[in-house]
Amino acid sequence: MPLYEHVLIARQDLSNAQAEGLIEHFSTVLADNGGTVKDSEYWGVRTLAYKINKNRKGHYAFLRSDAPSAAVQEMERLARLHDDVMRVLTIRVDEHKDGPSVQMQRRDDRDRGDRGDRRDSRGDRDRGGDRDRGGDRDRDDRAPRSDR
Repeated sequence: MPLYEHVLIARQDLSNAQAEGLIEHFSTVLADNGGTVKDSEYWGVRTLAYKINKNRKGHYAFLRSDAPSAAVQEMERLARLHDDVMRVLTIRVDEHKDGPSVQMQRRDDRDRGDRGDRRDSRGDRDRGGDRDRGGDRDRDDRAPRSDR
C-alpha cells in the first residue's frame, strides 16, 4: 500500500484534549477503510502565516499512514466536512523517516545543511580586510566619509 503523511490544522479555540481526539478520530477513519496509522504527533498551537476563517492560530497534528487511496480520500472528505478542521494536507511519500518529525526535534539537533556556522564566515570576512581590492591597508586607514 502507498505511504502518506497528513497535516491537519484545527481551530484555536479547541482544548488540547479535543485536538488530540481529532487525531484519534481520523486515525480510526483510516483504520476502518483498510489503512493503518504508523505514527501520529500533536505539534501544539502554532501561529498561522495568514488568517484562516478569522483565526490567527491553530492546533497542528501530523499523521504517517499506510493506506489505500480510497481510505485517504474518505479521511480527507470527512476532514473537510468537519467544523473544527480548517485545513488538511496529504502528501504521498516513498518511505517514512524513523524518529520524530522535523517539527518535534529540538532546534540544536536539526541539521544546518550547507550554511555551516554563520559566525565563522562573518569572522573570516572581517579578518580579510581589503583582500578583495588588492590592497594591504586596514579598515582604520580609510579616509572618513563625508556623509556621516
